[in-house]
Amino acid sequence: MADEDDDQEQDETPEPPQRLFTLTEAERVRQELEPFLVEAMDCRKKLAGLENDLSAVSARIMMMGGVIVPYEKLAALRTEHNQLAETMKSALSRILETGCLIKDLDVGLLDFPAVIDNQDVYLCWKVGEDRIRFYHRQDEGFAGRKPLDQRDPGPGDKVQ
Repeated sequence: MADEDDDQEQDETPEPPQRLFTLTEAERVRQELEPFLVEAMDCRKKLAGLENDLSAVSARIMMMGGVIVPYEKLAALRTEHNQLAETMKSALSRILETGCLIKDLDVGLLDFPAVIDNQDVYLCWKVGEDRIRFYHRQDEGFAGRKPLDQRDPGPGDKVQ
């Protein structure tokens, strides 16, 4: 029993403190990350199509009880699938290492942890918006977005 407790303690590494963004920092990071986010979104769409193609071949083989498999075509699909998956993984890692959060990859929604009026919030941005214009409390989500005053007052004022 004591050994199990020791194993659990070793597995539980403390999480690094969450990075907090000022509006200016979040906007700068957003501009840097937008190409990576668009790339990840594109890869995800292409991967969905490839997975459908691979599943269709697999289903056909199962239903027919065996068929001559177009090996070269399937190998090319599998290689493309693996390359897209690796590209998407790399783009997502690049985004997450900045401290921002990917909330919805389908629409390209990012949240940047911040503090407004001593409350933990997310500065919220999605692909297609020209800048960060909204925020929401951490328990509200996208539906609770509120307009953000675009000034960046600094650490002692409203948006920290």
